[in-house]
Parts: sequence; C-alpha cells; structure tokens
Amino acid sequence: MIKLSLICLERQKNNKMEIGVITVTHRGDEIADILSSHFNVKVFSKMLDKNFSFKESVKFVMENYSAIVFITSTGIAVRGIAPYIKSKDKDPAVITIDNSGKFVISLLSGHLGGANELTLKISEIINATPVITTATDNIGVEAPDMVAKENNLIIDDLKDAKDIASLLVQRKKVYFHDEDEIISLPKGYSKDLKNSFGGVYITNKLKFLKDNDSADEDFKRLKLIRRNIVLGIGCRKDFSRQVMKETVLKVLEEYNIDYRAVKSIGTVEVKKDEKAIIDLSKALNCELNIFSIEDIRTIQYKFEGSDFVEKTIGVRTVCEPCVELQGAKLITGKLKLNGMTLCLGQITEDRA
Repeated sequence: MIKLSLICLERQKNNKMEIGVITVTHRGDEIADILSSHFNVKVFSKMLDKNFSFKESVKFVMENYSAIVFITSTGIAVRGIAPYIKSKDKDPAVITIDNSGKFVISLLSGHLGGANELTLKISEIINATPVITTATDNIGVEAPDMVAKENNLIIDDLKDAKDIASLLVQRKKVYFHDEDEIISLPKGYSKDLKNSFGGVYITNKLKFLKDNDSADEDFKRLKLIRRNIVLGIGCRKDFSRQVMKETVLKVLEEYNIDYRAVKSIGTVEVKKDEKAIIDLSKALNCELNIFSIEDIRTIQYKFEGSDFVEKTIGVRTVCEPCVELQGAKLITGKLKLNGMTLCLGQITEDRA
C-alpha cells in the first residue's frame, strides 16, 4: 500500500506574485516606490514606519509572501533570512538591491521560487545589472526544477533533481523522456539514452522506467509527475473516509498510477457534502468537481446503469460520466468496490 504523503503544489498555481519589500533608507524608499508601480508590493520601511522592526518584518514576509526584496546589503539580507530558510521547494524568492540601485541579486530560491525571473524583470525596470549565480542558467541549460515549474509538474525527489542538475553543469549527457511527448526537448538534454549518465522522465506512473533503461546503479534518474489523472466517484451515504482513501490508493497502485498524478475528482451534486469524498480531495490536494443531475443524464446512456441508483439519486450511474465530464478518456470502466464505485480517466494532451 502506498503511504500518503503529498507534495504541496502552491508554487505551480498561477497566482500573482505578492512581494514584500524591506528598505532602511530614503533611497531604498524611492526604489520601492518604483517597484510598487509594476508589482503587487507591500513596503516595510524603516524611514516611514516609526514602529518598524527589521527582524519582525523579515519573519512576516518570509512566512506570508511569495517573494521578498531587500534594498540593503546582501549581508544584512542573509543574516535576516537565515532563521527562516526551510527548503528550495518552500522558500520564497529572495532578492537584494543595493542602495544605489546598480545591482539586483537573485539570492535564494532562484528557480522554484522565481527569484531569477523576478531579478531580470526588476533589473530592466530600474536599469540595473542582474546578478544570477545558478550554474545551469549561466551555461545555457534548463535546470530540471525549471522544467517542472514551467510545465506544472511535481518533482518526485529534490535530491534527484540536484543530481541531474549537477550532471548538466558538468556537461554530461542527460536523457529526456516525456511519455506523452508534450514537452519539447529542453536545452542541454538528449533523446538518446545510450551513453547517458542520467535521465529525466515525465510520467504519471509509479514504475516508469523503459525496458532498455540502464541498470547501472550510478545512472541518476529523476521522475517529474504530470497531473493528468481524474477520478469519478460514487458511494453510499456516510461512507467511511478511511476506507475510501485506502481503496482509492490501492486501485491507483494496481493500475501503476502515482497518486500525486491525480488532478481532480468528480461526483454528482447529491454527494457534494459527502465527507469521504471531500476528505479524499484534500488528501490528494486536488480539485473536486461537482456535476448536476442534468449534466450526467446527457451522457449516462453511454454506460451501464442501475435502476436502483436512478431511483435513489436520479441518475443511473455516476463515476464514468463524471470522468468524461472532466474532459478525460476512461482508463477503467466502473469499479464496484464494496459500497463505492470508482472510475479512472486520463486527460488528453489538448485538455492537459
């Protein structure tokens, strides 16, 4: 049985970046004012706020904003953020601008947090020199975490991503395989598995290696998970939350699907308050789509139905129509699972 431990996907949402700007001089306030006309900015200024606390401001911004810009020396910024750094997949973008506005430095979370991209934008706005030190950017290859970010993929293991990035920096051959052939070959990668030192695999599978993949223990592998799986679910009233979660995870494993690839769950409006389904969507960190009786009736004729179900809730079947209504092709038919029904589907390329 798969252990349920999900990676947060907040980084992959297309929300507008909220930036906290910390300044300690009048010139810093002037630069912050320029940034405010281009970005969604909250300014924390020593010169404008008599109750200003540098330490408290840094803590608040690090914990609540997607980016933090220091208009200070890098030393002050480094000492300020040190107690609050967690990991590259959680930390906000951190940027420093010198007080004269000559340099904009990407300091932390350059790829996943977007600090490198923001550094370039700010540099252009204030006519400054951007300073980006991430090795892959400087040699013109695409880091694996950037491939993931730009294509809404989940990084299976950050250590694996680091290993692949290291190979790229060393100019060693890295194989790239997208099982759906959606993503163009990124800069620095190869379509040739032979003589590669590592590989990046885009997949929704648990077991994802190709038959001719290297068996060499030194061969580095990174899985990037595409969220293109949808579920259609029906169940009896007050169904067990734990049983539903365990059942769904078991079925996904049996079909060789990584549970993190689940993008959404669909069910009928009668079940919109069913706690087991609501909890499952939260556990899988995925959307919950509710479809009306009328929606389902328009396509239920395609699938085997039940007189009893129709008498009870108004439609003859739930799980299969709810997969199709989410724009997916069915992987399974209706799976009858001791009081619940489940159907798996996959979103096709144009929908994904």
